Amino acid sequence: MTSTSTATASIAAPAPAPAAAAPARAPSKLGAVIRVTSGNFIEMYDFFLFGFYAQQIANAFFPASSEYAALMMTFATFGAGFFMRPLGAIVLGSYIDRIGRRKGLVLTLGIMASGTALIAFVPGYASIGLMAPLLVLIGRLLQGFSAGVELGGVSVYLSEMATPGNKGYYVSWQSASQQVAVIFSAALGYGLNHAMPKELIADWGWRIPFFIGCSIIPVVFYIRRSLQETEAYLTRKTHPTFRQMLRTIGVNWQLVTAGAMLIVLTTVAFYMITVYTPTFGKSVLKLSTEESLLVTLCVGISNFIWLPVMGALSDRIGRWPVMATCAALTALTAYPALSWLIAHPSFGHMVLVELWLSFLYGSYNGATIVALTEIIPQQVRTAGFSLAYSLATALFGGLTPLLSTWLIEVSGDKAAPGYWLAGAGAISLAATFLVYRGVVRERCVAVA
Repeated sequence: MTSTSTATASIAAPAPAPAAAAPARAPSKLGAVIRVTSGNFIEMYDFFLFGFYAQQIANAFFPASSEYAALMMTFATFGAGFFMRPLGAIVLGSYIDRIGRRKGLVLTLGIMASGTALIAFVPGYASIGLMAPLLVLIGRLLQGFSAGVELGGVSVYLSEMATPGNKGYYVSWQSASQQVAVIFSAALGYGLNHAMPKELIADWGWRIPFFIGCSIIPVVFYIRRSLQETEAYLTRKTHPTFRQMLRTIGVNWQLVTAGAMLIVLTTVAFYMITVYTPTFGKSVLKLSTEESLLVTLCVGISNFIWLPVMGALSDRIGRWPVMATCAALTALTAYPALSWLIAHPSFGHMVLVELWLSFLYGSYNGATIVALTEIIPQQVRTAGFSLAYSLATALFGGLTPLLSTWLIEVSGDKAAPGYWLAGAGAISLAATFLVYRGVVRERCVAVA
């Protein structure tokens, strides 16, 4: 396993290559990045739509005595899928580590597509009663099971195909591909709100983006089927069985736990500034739907820029300086920033605050995702990475819309979600020092 104590530990000097070889490799690298990250687009496209159309989904599937109760049930269903992620990480992660990255990523896409289709086509509560919310819940559970390993499988694939000294840059495109989905879905929602009356959108128009997502899935299947297996996987002589994988993860439980703590800030920040932002803008700040979507569109573009930039920077100066700085800034500024926004609510102020949080998220994530691929033992890298990420998402990130709504309700403080984000920053700051300056780093070296 590669040591991660410094930047130089994860950056090998590139081997000399003939000048004529570079042009031939460049297209294949770009094509591989597009093929492997295409599934991430579908995953985040659907997740964002669920958050943005939470009120419409609540009205269609979860009728209740109050808007707050319906919204809570909708976000609880959204969060339920995240509790399937650790199971998907272990089962599907072990499968990918054993049979290969390519085959496993095609399988996860198929499971994810089933969940997306269920949410798009299930009739409302008024038509089929309790079967409606039950089928939507099943769709979310299927998506959670698949998503438990999708991100890990893609990140490991990108780390294994990266050119020497550029792992951070390559792996950052896993998260950057998710931002393309955020940008696309926000732009689609903005156009839909201009093209259709609000009454029609509330009735059935909210399903149109989900139908579009279903129509994109066959294209993604075609793209991903042409994915090539990584050389790192092919050169390994043995691959762990499910029992061996469980034993290796059990021996390295401290490493997996520390990895989950590293990811807490990434997952909480992402779901707060993308999935929860439209609801926060409309319900709390009383902005229009169009303004909330434009803010999210700006966030997606900002994330897309910062992720590869900071991933590349972490290749040069090391992972931990970037991670520690951004985690500390999040812990210190999240609540004050939201408090200022609540005191001075406007579209422009929301853009400023969200872009600041986007900078912190993109910078931290750009260095952290690749760091997690480096500290997990190679033989169980997909399963170990996915389990750490899934635990953080299930216990923290996936609950962000639900807990943010609840915190505002029980505290009366509209900036209360800032406490949740600041706490995530503090947890990940502690984990950064544990991994790079503490006992977990020593443990990592010991099992290498």
